[in-house]
Amino acid sequence: MAVSRAGLLRGRFRADPNAIRPPWASADAQAFASACDACGRCGPACPEGIIAFDRIGRPQIDFSKGGCTFCGACADRCPTGALSRLDGARPWGLVAEIGAACLSLAGTDCRMCHDHCDPAAIHFRPLGRGRWLPTIEEADCTGCGACVAVCPVGAVSVEARWGKEA
Repeated sequence: MAVSRAGLLRGRFRADPNAIRPPWASADAQAFASACDACGRCGPACPEGIIAFDRIGRPQIDFSKGGCTFCGACADRCPTGALSRLDGARPWGLVAEIGAACLSLAGTDCRMCHDHCDPAAIHFRPLGRGRWLPTIEEADCTGCGACVAVCPVGAVSVEARWGKEA
């Protein structure tokens, strides 16, 4: 994708290095950047509406809008192979993380993340005094992000674990 003069002057010539790319994108940011031509076809194809675009038009996931169902519609619409489903391959190496702002750690009964976790990868252990420790079973977590949008305090995020995949 060519950068316009205005885009260059506004600093819009680099992709966000921390962006979470759609499922089946290469873990290698350089390889993805080489393959993706920023055509924008994957975004409208997503039935969950979670694909947004970065400063230079490449797709990224916005978990604040919901979670990924791994339907593959984005990969099916990708004409360049930047998103390419492989049989038996995990869609990505992402795992949910729950931070210190979690209400259950503070003694407020909230398990929204657990309630929205289809693979049941989120568990709570009692700490005493009404507090609960949230834990993620990484082997079960698909990194779908359904737990992110429902957290009322933004304590849940999704992080890359490319080297730790099962």
